[in-house]
Amino acid sequence: MSENSNRTLLPEGLRDLLPPQAAFEAEAVDRFTACFVANGYERIKPPLIEFEETLLSGVGGAVANRIFRMIDPVSQRMLGLRADVTTQIARIASTRLADAQRPLRLMYSGQVLRVSGRELRPERQFTQVGIELIGAESSAADAEVIVVLADALSEFGVKNLTIDLALPKLVRLVCKDLKLDDSKYVRLRQALDHKDVMQVREVAGPRGEVLIQLVEASGPVEQAQKRLVAIELPDAGRQQLNLLFDVAARVRSADSSLALTLDVVESRGFEYHSGVTFTIFSNEIEREVGRGGRYNIERGDNNVEPATGGTLFVDSLLELSGHVGEQRRLYVPMGTERYEVKKHQTAGWAVVSGFSESEDAAVEAKRLGCTHVLLDGVIQALKSASVTT
Repeated sequence: MSENSNRTLLPEGLRDLLPPQAAFEAEAVDRFTACFVANGYERIKPPLIEFEETLLSGVGGAVANRIFRMIDPVSQRMLGLRADVTTQIARIASTRLADAQRPLRLMYSGQVLRVSGRELRPERQFTQVGIELIGAESSAADAEVIVVLADALSEFGVKNLTIDLALPKLVRLVCKDLKLDDSKYVRLRQALDHKDVMQVREVAGPRGEVLIQLVEASGPVEQAQKRLVAIELPDAGRQQLNLLFDVAARVRSADSSLALTLDVVESRGFEYHSGVTFTIFSNEIEREVGRGGRYNIERGDNNVEPATGGTLFVDSLLELSGHVGEQRRLYVPMGTERYEVKKHQTAGWAVVSGFSESEDAAVEAKRLGCTHVLLDGVIQALKSASVTT
């Protein structure tokens, strides 16, 4: 391998984001956050690195195996690099914003870094942009988060959205009297996530039949709901299920264009969630574009505060960057007055200035990837040679 190749090699799961994808990502973040602001959410910006003990407090402990650690040369204490912004929001809400009026609506955007990628998300560094609704326990709050995130995606041009609703806590409620040790419960969860009914039956025994019924009930919300109401569940499980139905009904009422599905046993990626969760898909994109759900924030003295939120994964949208309309780039020859450059910039053009008086402006404009060229004060399109004003 050449020396130059060594310099360009990046660690697994990390990558350079080049034009036009870098601009596409920045535009997505700006437009998502503008949508969140329009819905009453206020921006918050936690640090990239915190003391490990703080980063892993509360719900942060559920993602302990994802974070990079290092020693702070100033304090000589262990630091952690965030793997999820939501856990930081939970910390801030329970401390610095503990006295703020509830419900508290917060939004964020930023990079996260994880020790390893996953099968469906091999990237280790990516951008999260999302919202958290803190201090509201009603199903209306869960529905608001889902609808706001879906609106942000739709307004950005992501089409044919599907919201997959789940209840990670339901399996634990169904299996409460089985007294499964941790290793068996992990096996059971993995079997349910992979819809391996043979393994479910082997680990859960007689109760496995109920779990298999829950697996088989997955599907579009109308069909799944009919199957789920016929399954015998403990009272606490039935209460959770009714809450899920209510959230689905509220989302459907707010936006009938959204496809809703139920998969009540799905738990992957919901390590710290305690209620209704959701994953957002688009048939234009291979993997999930967002996820979130309900969780609890520890406030000390064994008190907890209800919260719900969701994150959009901007990196999942990058495969759409090739379908974005061509940027208007205008080449202006050397010597073009600055006031004229600014006039075109104000009109929405990205202006590229020439550096040589002897160059052929049209040829140079094509070489630099411009769509138009300024010739004798007139803007001309390079492809069709048509003149615009």
